[in-house]
Amino acid sequence: MTLKIGILSDSHGWIHPDIISLMNTCDQIIHAGDIIEEQTLSVFTQPLTAVRGNNDAHLKFSDIEILELLGGTLAVEHGHEHGWKTPSHKSLRQTYPNAKAIIYGHTHKQVIDTESSPWVINPGASGTVRNGGSSKCLVLNIDNSQNWEFTPHIFESI
Repeated sequence: MTLKIGILSDSHGWIHPDIISLMNTCDQIIHAGDIIEEQTLSVFTQPLTAVRGNNDAHLKFSDIEILELLGGTLAVEHGHEHGWKTPSHKSLRQTYPNAKAIIYGHTHKQVIDTESSPWVINPGASGTVRNGGSSKCLVLNIDNSQNWEFTPHIFESI
């Protein structure tokens, strides 16, 4: 059996309908901040873990979540505390040295950096704000052997 985790960020009050559909096929959903309106998340039917982004001070979520998953630890934060324009992967790695992967948002750009450990992953913007013409998300599949595989998903703007 494979564990399927949907990962998104930077919705800014709206999530692409295809991302909503994909996330609801997952076993668990992670949102890496800049949600803006909590009701935006009401479209999800699966268990959700979310963190606050730099635009979410009014929301009840934590700034950081640490998830223990098959095969390792997943750290989740928005990333803006590690460099305002472009969060530093070095700083993220130093903050979470024992994680297998770190999920962050903020830049609205999809990144899968597995060049060194821990991996640094950004799902990209799931909404319409600064999304470069397409909404993005990721799916993390963890198999029985505890292997992790991130799959990018890109949906044209509507």
